[in-house]
Amino acid sequence: HYAPLNGKYPFLFQFPLLQKVEVTHCDNLKFDLEILVGLPVLEELYCNDIRSLTGNINSLRVLNDTLAKVTIRDCFEVQGNFMDLADFPRLNELNLLETDVIGDIRDVGERDFLALEVLTLPKGVY
Repeated sequence: HYAPLNGKYPFLFQFPLLQKVEVTHCDNLKFDLEILVGLPVLEELYCNDIRSLTGNINSLRVLNDTLAKVTIRDCFEVQGNFMDLADFPRLNELNLLETDVIGDIRDVGERDFLALEVLTLPKGVY
């Protein structure tokens, strides 16, 4: 029987060995980026078109040593400054299109985003 998710489900984010999370088009699943602390070895995060996703990308700092790919797009309640991810040593893909993330591309220095191969920024970054 089909029963849609309609609230918060913190147990979905308590898998200590999980390396990849992909959540798409799931408006009824409510979660904040802070809950990702329960995924200590996460390498890939893909969130697309989740209207109820909230939080600041600074919350991803707990995954500084593991994250290689981050896509948070069409998640309009996600905020922060993209430079908060500048020192992630393994980050090679970053897509923050259609979020409320801000920043100034001129702040990127020669020691920032060293592994980055793909970068897609929202209109709040200039």
